[in-house]
Amino acid sequence: MRAHIHNDVLYLHRDDVPQYQKTGSVVRNTFFWALRSIADRSRRDQDWEYEAAVWIALNRMLMAFAESGYLGYRETLLEFEGDAQIPEVLRSTSTWDNSVHDPG
Repeated sequence: MRAHIHNDVLYLHRDDVPQYQKTGSVVRNTFFWALRSIADRSRRDQDWEYEAAVWIALNRMLMAFAESGYLGYRETLLEFEGDAQIPEVLRSTSTWDNSVHDPG
């Protein structure tokens, strides 16, 4: 999931957060509700916001869903731009997306 931090708020790109689907996968819907339950803001047409106070919970949640094997790796990984500072608490579930700065 594309992510960035501004003023100690983590933003998850609105196109990358899971979507709730009434007849969808139970795991994917549970992931949606779990992420939404700790978000400070989670509007459909905006990036989801997480204040620093919940980052440890977010990291643990992402790790648990990643280890379950039911979701794709990219669904449970935070992708920051290549020059971004990743906070220590999020490093185990984060990576840099170097393609953002790669023109080719």
